[in-house]
Amino acid sequence: MAEFQLPRHSRIGKGKTFKAPAGATNVKVFRVYRWSPDDDSNPTIDLFEVDLDSCGPMVLDAIIKIKNEIDPTLTFRRSCREGICGSCAMNIDGTNTLACTKPIAEIRGDVKINPLPHLPVVKDIVPDLSHFYAQYATIKPWIRTQSTTPPDRERLQSKQDREKLDGLYECILCACCSTSCPSYWWNGDRYLGPAILLQAYRWLADSRDEATGERLDDLEDPFRLYRCHTIMNCTKTCPKGLNPAKAIAETKKMLMTRRGI
Repeated sequence: MAEFQLPRHSRIGKGKTFKAPAGATNVKVFRVYRWSPDDDSNPTIDLFEVDLDSCGPMVLDAIIKIKNEIDPTLTFRRSCREGICGSCAMNIDGTNTLACTKPIAEIRGDVKINPLPHLPVVKDIVPDLSHFYAQYATIKPWIRTQSTTPPDRERLQSKQDREKLDGLYECILCACCSTSCPSYWWNGDRYLGPAILLQAYRWLADSRDEATGERLDDLEDPFRLYRCHTIMNCTKTCPKGLNPAKAIAETKKMLMTRRGI
């Protein structure tokens, strides 16, 4: 995994230190990235000493405890806490993952928490995903058909065709893979990145979709697809255990087959 890159500024200063309550014996230090658009200064790293005896087992539990009991100004995203929404994606201990499924016990030493790398920061550990979602919209992520919709039933597919979607539909668009990809760091304005390309292949692989040619035409571009250099950071970091690199390779294979290569 490539080293974490600063998401916004060139320097990070030393922030505040929040001590654990007196008498706490099971203490873990959380080093949390802090920055606010209302403050012109560079970001800082605040140190929070958390009593794990009164905290849940996941990193998200500690972050919620920090906000509820120590510093209510801490800003972060979260939703269901079950690893299916992607809201709490962040860089924890140098790896992009979901805070709700990352056990504190797996981390040796201090817990380092940063926003997803190489994205603008909205505040603290909240990244700006506007461009990411705009790229998602460009692949038209819905079934596109030309034939008449059956009047009395759904569009059916065989069990074998349905199985082709396994490993694709589970993507929760957390952006962990795309923000771990060096090609996306340097070419994110034009390269779609692993997450969006996996989603694109999800519709290419769907037997019910009838816009395969148009979808491939949209992807056949030196940057949108072919900036992938098979670095494999995306597959290594995916918190759902998916394989975006394989989906990208399958898309390239479809394009080569269409060309008769």
